[in-house]
Amino acid sequence: MSFYLSRCPYGSAPPGLQETHSTQCPLLQRRGAISYDSSDQTALYIRMLDVRVRSQVGFEPDRRGSHPYLGVDFRTLHSRAESAGSIPARRIRRLFSFQRHLLSSRLLRGAPHLNTLHILDEDYCGQAKCMLEKVGTWNFDIFLFDRLTNGNSLVFLTFHLLNQYGLIELFQLDMVKVRQFLVLVQEDYRNQNPYHNAVHAADVTQAMHCYLREPKLAQSLTSFDILLGLLAAATHDLDHPGVNQPFLIKTNHYLAALYRNTSVLENHHWRSAVGLLRETDLFSHLPAEDSLGIERQLGSLILATDISRQNEYLSRFRTHLDENSLCLGHSSHRHFSLQMALKCADICNPCRPWELSKQWSEKVTEEFFHQGDIEKKHKLEISPLCDSEANTIASVQIGFMTYVVEPLFAEWARFSDTRLSQTMLGHLGLNKASWSAMEPEASGSSEEGESEPTRATEEPSSRALSQGSQES
Repeated sequence: MSFYLSRCPYGSAPPGLQETHSTQCPLLQRRGAISYDSSDQTALYIRMLDVRVRSQVGFEPDRRGSHPYLGVDFRTLHSRAESAGSIPARRIRRLFSFQRHLLSSRLLRGAPHLNTLHILDEDYCGQAKCMLEKVGTWNFDIFLFDRLTNGNSLVFLTFHLLNQYGLIELFQLDMVKVRQFLVLVQEDYRNQNPYHNAVHAADVTQAMHCYLREPKLAQSLTSFDILLGLLAAATHDLDHPGVNQPFLIKTNHYLAALYRNTSVLENHHWRSAVGLLRETDLFSHLPAEDSLGIERQLGSLILATDISRQNEYLSRFRTHLDENSLCLGHSSHRHFSLQMALKCADICNPCRPWELSKQWSEKVTEEFFHQGDIEKKHKLEISPLCDSEANTIASVQIGFMTYVVEPLFAEWARFSDTRLSQTMLGHLGLNKASWSAMEPEASGSSEEGESEPTRATEEPSSRALSQGSQES
């Protein structure tokens, strides 16, 4: 289960062991140490045993008023049917992952970690290295890269980018801590999710890198801005349960209560990321004020991906562009541009080449439809876009592109009128035409075709996308 624990040296005992360890950490003597109060600014998010307790007893603790469905384990929500014996094997792989074993064995052997460029080389195959040389190209195939890195695309790609920008050296980050942090981030994505998994996070991070290299941003952003942008992209959907916010609210999930039904998933992603930063002490060498500042700004970026606030951010962006008032010399305006870049990266799948975009569309729709099947099974109201009998992949994608993606990327092209922006809009148009060709009714009856997309967009914003927005 997930808890908020008042700040104390990491590694302190869980609640059941408080008396034993009270001499080590005075704060543990306080019975109110465990808190569900989101206003407690001294709270520290921790994953109890890496949320493995949840995977054994169910995602939810028993509590009054909860819907019966809450006993279902979200970690296996999207798992395909497997033999009973394979589930323990998956848990063992998570508990003793290859990455952690490799890291531990290196440390035990006393392997040197002074060379920031070669510590991971032995883990890369030649083809993956070649792909990383072109990591800034828009047709970068993250699916192929994930296969070449044996499912470790998020770790290797993010580490490579941190190195490429010189951030590890500049901020004097400990190589081992960076590696440990990225491994923990990757492991906390639920790869049973068809869409909201570590590969999606890697794809968003790669897209963010492309945007950071755009002339307007590259000339203005500081190294600190770039560090925040990459970390936010890598962690923006951390520990996503594979269902959207409305589902959590109507099933009385404790996260919905904790965050008062507001940006529930995004707050959870942010707090989860903060927990990992503190667990690994990644920024422990910085002044406390600086590390807290990083955490706050990281949260501001991740919270901007809440699709239910799409119009709010888009209107503000459009106003800045209309009035020519966006001054990237100001830190607040640079931060806002990072928020918009992350929003674009999060839902950029329809702007990728068709071969990549189609795969993402199929995956996100599979996740939506699976949620709808669960809602039907438990006689809940079926969420928009999640009814496989009333929607198709094509109809979901056409509505999403029309009402969410096109308006955002049209404004981004005004902000950054470059070849990349035109390429993205070109792919978006072609992909939309391809989906339209698969949906004959869309072009046949214009009256019906209008009512459905409209319905599909009201919640697509909060729903489909809250997962990261159609992507996401």
